[in-house]
Amino acid sequence: QLRLEESGGGLAQPGGSLRLSCQAEVLILDDYTVGWFRQAPGKAREGISYISNVDGNTYYADSVKGRFTMSRDSAKNAVYLQMNSLKPEDTAVYYCAADMLNWEFADEYDYWGQGAQVTVSS
Repeated sequence: QLRLEESGGGLAQPGGSLRLSCQAEVLILDDYTVGWFRQAPGKAREGISYISNVDGNTYYADSVKGRFTMSRDSAKNAVYLQMNSLKPEDTAVYYCAADMLNWEFADEYDYWGQGAQVTVSS
């Protein structure tokens, strides 16, 4: 069974940057569609980025496009989310998720990490 673990969350000032990591164990992450999601207090979980196992491309929600970059390191069996130009509204718990099916931005993925808190505040 695939296991995922996020790291790299924390506190950033508006306009600052953070980088999240998602380390996979047991199975090969390259075989899966991998997504990043976030959930702010009182809000539904939102899909913000994913790498498709169908076409290998990376896709972004409009809310983060141009500011966040998702990447994959196959040798390390990990994915990353570089977050730049952070805004207070980016404050949320961030999750990575993986599935053999390409769920895109829907939160139907089979495998989830435990989440990493990101807080953007001055």
